[in-house]
Amino acid sequence: MPYTHETMDAMRLMGDELADATVAALFERGEVGKFNTLMRYFTTVGQELPDGLPDVAREYLHATASPPAWVDWDEMERARLFFIDNNVHISTALAFASMPACYVVPHVARLLSATHALEYPSRRMAETGQFTVYLMQPDAFEAGSRFVPAAQKVRLLHASIRRHLSREGRWDEAALGTPICQEDMIGGQMMFSIQVLDALHRLGIHMSTEGAESYFYAWRVVGAMLGVDPGHAPSDVAAGRRFSDLYMTRHMGPSEEGALLTRRLIELYEEVVPGTALDPVVAALVRYLMGDTCADWLQVPRTAWDTAVKASPALLGILERIEDRSPLGAWALDRLGHVTTHLELSSLTRGRIMQYAIPERLKGEYGVTSTAPRVHPWTPPPPTPT
Repeated sequence: MPYTHETMDAMRLMGDELADATVAALFERGEVGKFNTLMRYFTTVGQELPDGLPDVAREYLHATASPPAWVDWDEMERARLFFIDNNVHISTALAFASMPACYVVPHVARLLSATHALEYPSRRMAETGQFTVYLMQPDAFEAGSRFVPAAQKVRLLHASIRRHLSREGRWDEAALGTPICQEDMIGGQMMFSIQVLDALHRLGIHMSTEGAESYFYAWRVVGAMLGVDPGHAPSDVAAGRRFSDLYMTRHMGPSEEGALLTRRLIELYEEVVPGTALDPVVAALVRYLMGDTCADWLQVPRTAWDTAVKASPALLGILERIEDRSPLGAWALDRLGHVTTHLELSSLTRGRIMQYAIPERLKGEYGVTSTAPRVHPWTPPPPTPT
């Protein structure tokens, strides 16, 4: 479909009827706590639904238990192979490009602030990382996998946030539209597809047109399972590019919440990087992948590494040549990528399975017990005058 300001404005008023009705019924009947308790043990495809599950939740889970009928499974397999081949690079793009891209949209940053995720970006990163790993498993839609239940829960999580923000008067719907509306849901889909592909290109990763299309297709399937109306969603990378460009030009800009979220995210990844000497690489990589304008809006600090990090495509090119020319090298790099991705995810989740529960209240679910600064953070020296 053609994307114009008028069509985007219409999408801003649309939520997710099925999930919204389910969440409303659970709250009206006082059954949210029971739902969360029972669903904690419902984590894989093929499990019997727990006894005592509220009827409205049972109906929702049955209605959303299968992927869309139009899914091309050959295309999904190509997407999985693309992910396996580029898993470390995709994880890097998600962490250092996709998440900051969310923060450069002020109303999205405000939404995260309103849900008290402002001081706790690790939760969001852990949920996103775990969700992506579930999606790219070979049995993602088969018995025993965790992806479909995760998608069902995330959809209800979004609906509950819409309900809280609207009912508590913490969202200016006249100015901002429905919280987590169709436009924003598709915008998020573009953050994790188009923005990732852009970051891979900027990193110098060689990929085929077919691989990029397959990766985008997988996120189109994800969008449908999270409540995006397929009639509004871009059908391919070219349409996704048009939507993403219009969405970002309509909404991106500086905000206090976006800058604070970015600072917390950088601090989080500085904790993952061993030692402190390489801490400035985190900010430098965010700046490189986001570009100076967006990085300045997000108040990403400039460091002495800003120039050095621009050599990353050359380094990655060397690794890709090793992979292309040596089957053993390809195997070793794939295993390294697998281990690195899972170590990164385990550091964010602390070894726990993220439950994607419905928040009964925003502050209690998204609050933080401590916001103490890091101890003795390393400060880069000022650049040498030229």
